Amino acid sequence: LPSNKKILKDKPGELIHHSYYSLNYDEEHEQARWTMHELSREMLKPIVDRTDDFREDPKVSTYSAEPTDYKYSGYDRGHMVPAGNMRFSLKAMSESFYMSNMSPQHPKLNRYMWRNLEDLVRYWARNYEKVYVVTGPVLEPTLNKINGIVSVPKSYYKVVYRPAHNGNKESMIAFLFPNKEVSGKLQDFAVSVDKIEELTGVDFFVGLDN
Repeated sequence: LPSNKKILKDKPGELIHHSYYSLNYDEEHEQARWTMHELSREMLKPIVDRTDDFREDPKVSTYSAEPTDYKYSGYDRGHMVPAGNMRFSLKAMSESFYMSNMSPQHPKLNRYMWRNLEDLVRYWARNYEKVYVVTGPVLEPTLNKINGIVSVPKSYYKVVYRPAHNGNKESMIAFLFPNKEVSGKLQDFAVSVDKIEELTGVDFFVGLDN
């Protein structure tokens, strides 16, 4: 990422860098505390289709979750960095299916309103040339676990930073969704970035003025 405006300050975890996204892996919950990626207009030119090659992340030293850990759970293996943002490269697409990039999402959240939010972020990337996206679960100590392994978050967040562009000042917006079927409009789930920082303990884009 290009400057200290876009560095996150967080609790210790295992920081993993893949070709087109980074994450902080939380072994206790067997998923990322956050994922972060850049999304530009150029990256939204589709070249490849979904690979669906869900697999362990070889970069996680403590071993990531496995695809079978979600079996019969009733939850989707929900992408934090969307596969739909990675269609510009076979390597990018395939790496988006590492299990470190997955979290147990309610199917009716993952396949509907959450997908709508991902579409909106892609729309912004096309219109503003580039955005930076941080996505993750809100992790807490007492969450239920699938098979005693993977924590099931009660909510998910997405923070989007838009650099200054064509006379528009830099700006940022956050969304918070409960991990269940929801209805309404996307703006109903918009919250302050401070709210997400309070819930997660992460300081987003620390170089920006509050």
